[in-house]
Amino acid sequence: MTDHFQEDEVLGKAYDGYLMKRLLRYLWPYRKHVLFAIVLMLIFTGLNLAGPYLVKIAVDDYFTKGMFTGVIYILLIFLVVLIVQFVVQVTQTYLLQWIGQNVIYNIRVQLFAHLQKLSLSFFDKNPVGRLVTRATNDVETLNQLFSSGVVAIFGDVFLLLGIVIVLIQMQWKLALVTFSVMPVLFVTAFIFRKYVREGFRQIRTRIARINAFLQENISGMTIVQIFNRELKNFKKFDELNLSHLKAHLRTIRYFALFFPAVELISSIALALILWYGGVKFNSEEVTFGILVAFIQYARRFFRPISDLSEKYNVLQSAMASSERIFKILDEKPGIVNVDNPKRFSDFKGKIEFRNVWFRYHEKDPYVLRNISFVLQPGEKIAIVGYTGAGKTTIISLLSRFYDIQRGEILLDDINIKEYDIHELRSKIGVVLQDVFLFTGDIESNIRLGNCDIPKKRVVQAAKDVHVDAFIRKLPRRYKYEVKERGSTFSQGQKQLLSFARALAYDPGILILDEATSSVDTDTELLIQDALKRLMQNRTSIIIAHRLSTIKFCDRIIVLHKGEIREIGTHQELLRQKGAYHRLYQLQYKSQENID
Repeated sequence: MTDHFQEDEVLGKAYDGYLMKRLLRYLWPYRKHVLFAIVLMLIFTGLNLAGPYLVKIAVDDYFTKGMFTGVIYILLIFLVVLIVQFVVQVTQTYLLQWIGQNVIYNIRVQLFAHLQKLSLSFFDKNPVGRLVTRATNDVETLNQLFSSGVVAIFGDVFLLLGIVIVLIQMQWKLALVTFSVMPVLFVTAFIFRKYVREGFRQIRTRIARINAFLQENISGMTIVQIFNRELKNFKKFDELNLSHLKAHLRTIRYFALFFPAVELISSIALALILWYGGVKFNSEEVTFGILVAFIQYARRFFRPISDLSEKYNVLQSAMASSERIFKILDEKPGIVNVDNPKRFSDFKGKIEFRNVWFRYHEKDPYVLRNISFVLQPGEKIAIVGYTGAGKTTIISLLSRFYDIQRGEILLDDINIKEYDIHELRSKIGVVLQDVFLFTGDIESNIRLGNCDIPKKRVVQAAKDVHVDAFIRKLPRRYKYEVKERGSTFSQGQKQLLSFARALAYDPGILILDEATSSVDTDTELLIQDALKRLMQNRTSIIIAHRLSTIKFCDRIIVLHKGEIREIGTHQELLRQKGAYHRLYQLQYKSQENID
């Protein structure tokens, strides 16, 4: 389990120039909005600095001299400043959130589009839960950076610099007294940063473990309940959840200590201002207005320092999330089109495997060795063999989900690598053993979002595989709601729907991969009847464990340990008394024992 969370345990640098440069590219389309937000932030900072200075003027120039008309005049100006400050802050907040949401929308769309282009070999190596986390949690972390991080950090820095300049300009000696507490504040912030970084690392690690355990437990709920593992799994989840709670509480404790510490330091600074101001008040170096202004500026000075400490955590998490997101975006698709790919002008459906060798990974043994066979247009062949012989791999190679290491795969006498990938796959209809149904309705699952397929063809496809009668018994018929992964249907019903899906696309090549393995005998007879009509004038490949379902095929290819052992008709192979004959005998003896 540790390997699954290894990358989540490292939060990365607080700032990485290369990653930040890549992130800022997403702001480029909104550069005018960002510039406007920065201008608003400068205006807001100026207005924020104006308040205490107006108080100083009111006290020193009017109040102490009894000129109350001037005080009212300053109060009116102060009121206008507050109103403008309110409008600017509302506009700036909305604009930053608008920019952040649009940037996150673009990143998430780009990430999803890129994931769809990646080869199946990539998904073989990366768990689904981790990829979902990248497109959701990690992208949302970047939202905090764009909406309240990058520009807000500039705002805090501008405010700090502005306060420093104003304080030095008003009374530099009192300013130095105020800043004397800064070393203590920096040490406190450094210690806080160190411990809170470790706290966030632990939180991320533990939430990753909870997510993985939940996904595994919910997916395997049938096994959990059959083997009465509810209590054991609950105890395991309770341990993980308690560990996550403790990590959170530790982080909360760090924050609970840091912010009061900042308040204490700011109070010490205020005490120093009052002490020094009181000492120098009689010497006229410090006026009453300057003293009041310094107190107000000091309170505003420590607030952005606390904000910057929080922004540090946002920045650190954003760097880690962006690194993981860019790692996916930098992943190159293993299967790509050649320059100027060919398109089918007159599709016939001839298939040829010519001395094909294939293995999934470079260090693995070959799954297929020197595979050669030819299917003429409209021919029907079956591929049989023991589990692990390489039957399903042949289908994956024909659809070009993987590229072979040696040999050639030809379609209509042209190497499949020369065809456009999408057009190649559009000519192939596949019915897999493990049927995947999407959330929606029955019609959308048969059509798969292809609006070019009319309702009439959807219904006809359902009739051809004898699933129309079942659908018409359902409420709303073809608009009947399909739950996640088709949980309300039996395995046989889902396979029948997958038949209708493949046939609605009217492919030139039809592939059935163990497509009748979960269908009862009566349903199988109906499917066999439909298949005989549907395979006419269509090149077809059937992979089946039930040898009784492939007797009508023109030829049968027997695979054994990645090699072709025999090729012939059902009767020819039985007469040879070879590998196919042994498979046939074992299956029928097994069936007799069951009976």
